[in-house]
Amino acid sequence: MQPYEERLTAPRSWWFIAFLVGAATALILLPFGTLPMLGGLIGGAAAAAVVVSAYGSVRVRVVAGSLVAGDAKIPVSALGTAHVLDRDEAAAWRTYKADPRAFMLLRSYIPTALRVEVTDPEDPTPYVYLSTRDPEALAAALSAVRAQ
Repeated sequence: MQPYEERLTAPRSWWFIAFLVGAATALILLPFGTLPMLGGLIGGAAAAAVVVSAYGSVRVRVVAGSLVAGDAKIPVSALGTAHVLDRDEAAAWRTYKADPRAFMLLRSYIPTALRVEVTDPEDPTPYVYLSTRDPEALAAALSAVRAQ
């Protein structure tokens, strides 16, 4: 059973912006004719959609005794206390409270986050900062895995 999984999908407005990128590309190519304009519309929108999809495809999971955040896989045994961050605290930990050695999985369109201390003495990373829409559920999942 997988206690927690979240995909940090991009907001719907970003998909509209991807279409607007296609429209802008079409306008740039308009002087070259109708066919290049249509190619610019399709190609520009498709390229922007690929970027939006890739940026929003990152996942945060707690599975098999590990916290998997993007490309990072951290054993739960190497993690300490989890701190749920509301909008204001998350903004503070993204900016002036941030430690440059920390692992941070940031998504600007997600206002809340979870900060988890790293207790492994071999690891110089002081904490893991994860943007998440449900920090309480992620903290509970980490606690459940730690309790097993």
